[in-house]
Amino acid sequence: MGATESWKLAGEHKRNALLALIPSEWRLAQPLPSPEDVPDLRKGTIQSYLSCREVMITEMDCVSLLEQLASGMLSSREVTMAFCHRAALAHQMISCLHEIFFQAALRDADACDLYIKKHGKPIGALHGLPVSLKDVVNIKDVDTTMGFVGLVGNATSISRESQIATLLRRLGAVLFVKTSVPTGSFTIDTFNNIIEHTANPCNRRFNVGGSSGGEGGLLALKGSPLGMGTDIGGSVRVPAVWNGCYGIRPSTGRVPYEGTSSLVDGQTAIPFVLGFMAPLPEAITHAMRSLLSLSPWMNDPLVHEIPWREEIYTQFKESASGVFQLSFGIMRTDHYVNVQPPVQRAMDIVVNKLKSLGHSVIDWNPPSHRETFSLWKRAVTIDGGKAFHEAIKLSGEPPHRVDLGLVDAAKPVPATVFGLLPQPEASATEINGINIAIRDYRRSYLEYWNSTAEITGTGRPVDVFLMPVAPTPAPVRGKVRYFGYSTLANVLDFTACGIPVTEVQKDIDRYDDEDYVPLNELDKLVHDDYDPVLSDGTPVGIQVVGRRLQEEKVLAIAEVIGNTVNDLSERGNIKL
Repeated sequence: MGATESWKLAGEHKRNALLALIPSEWRLAQPLPSPEDVPDLRKGTIQSYLSCREVMITEMDCVSLLEQLASGMLSSREVTMAFCHRAALAHQMISCLHEIFFQAALRDADACDLYIKKHGKPIGALHGLPVSLKDVVNIKDVDTTMGFVGLVGNATSISRESQIATLLRRLGAVLFVKTSVPTGSFTIDTFNNIIEHTANPCNRRFNVGGSSGGEGGLLALKGSPLGMGTDIGGSVRVPAVWNGCYGIRPSTGRVPYEGTSSLVDGQTAIPFVLGFMAPLPEAITHAMRSLLSLSPWMNDPLVHEIPWREEIYTQFKESASGVFQLSFGIMRTDHYVNVQPPVQRAMDIVVNKLKSLGHSVIDWNPPSHRETFSLWKRAVTIDGGKAFHEAIKLSGEPPHRVDLGLVDAAKPVPATVFGLLPQPEASATEINGINIAIRDYRRSYLEYWNSTAEITGTGRPVDVFLMPVAPTPAPVRGKVRYFGYSTLANVLDFTACGIPVTEVQKDIDRYDDEDYVPLNELDKLVHDDYDPVLSDGTPVGIQVVGRRLQEEKVLAIAEVIGNTVNDLSERGNIKL
């Protein structure tokens, strides 16, 4: 058997094994309508395979669901079974799962029900709630492949669960699936040689985002009420927003990462962080508050000893609602790649609402964001792609394209280049230089931020700033051109939360300048890619960015903005 046949068969075997774990009565008997006929699976398609009670359970907001689980009005077994069914349907529709462990989840659900019957109270703040996890989180007796064929079947080599999994179980959560990632969990297009493409359920012709792409797609189809992804360059925020959901990128050291797999483990300048994702912002806030109540710094030496600060959350939730004037910086473009019309409109919707609430709004003109993206690329590739290519060699599979963006328009990455290209590993001197450059950039950014106190009108620097998550809504597969908008928060280690705002409207989201002069060749590509008719109905969002370790403030403001714009007619049919 040749190497090519071997890796293909291994991937096919894993795909079939996943389908075999889905009960026969949950299998789709007929193919789905084509994406051209039924582009959006969220609006009636997936519900048609569920009972009315299953729809009610899986579409209940997370906080209400937890209240009913804690009171015993709903059993964890029934809730878990409903989400297992919906997740199984979601996987057959968009290929969003890497691992299925429904039977283990049902045993855990039964244990939750027994506990509440015996003790008259819930196990913890997430009692009986099914929670999905990005594939990189290690679970006992479950593979962690990170999208590499050569890591299929490695469950026995995983000695212990990730700290986050242990803590979620302590809170009473029921872990039931792990979601798909691109090869190596290292790009925004979720494809690997195991489960192949994960489609965007809002429009299957489009990119689901990444690297937490399976998580974004599953949450959009409400196959999970709460999920967890990782973010090194936008991997939580981009798939969240492109699927009409919320996702937080906490600062490093706020959420425990210990025991979670990473292709760049040991790279500390811009590491991966774990962040919650959900259809509603209140679910993320509840999860963060609950997680930090367990003092995760006691078990992970890299977690800061900072409990949840309810007073900060309450203060900024009230202030953002209009009780007290806040100041918002507004960054509409990074002056390297301009945003497409629907993203501009999403920014306008939020800015106009903030002004109507009496808040101060100023233009955000910080140090060059192009420099940020360059620093990001240098930091995350210091091993020269060694870990990526060693993992690829395990099976002999061909590397999928890992396009880290076109920083220099004069030297675009050719479309025929596949994989994270091997390059020399950075020397200690070079690594030190990268760290110094990042430190200096962070200092200059803070200096700019502090200087805004002179122009906000509040006597304080800007409280948070708003910016696009990406220059586009979800693009057609293979056309993720640039993600410099999302890497900014990672380089600065700022807290950032992606927020859905509206949907593309083909009749109004159009370029109105026929004589558009592109900033560079990359900007021209992004401009020319846009097709309002094809994109019609796809989600569009922005992100709220705060300083380091400001999760309470950012989540409070994200909740207010998200729930406020939901009252607008522009919000479309996304149900928050």
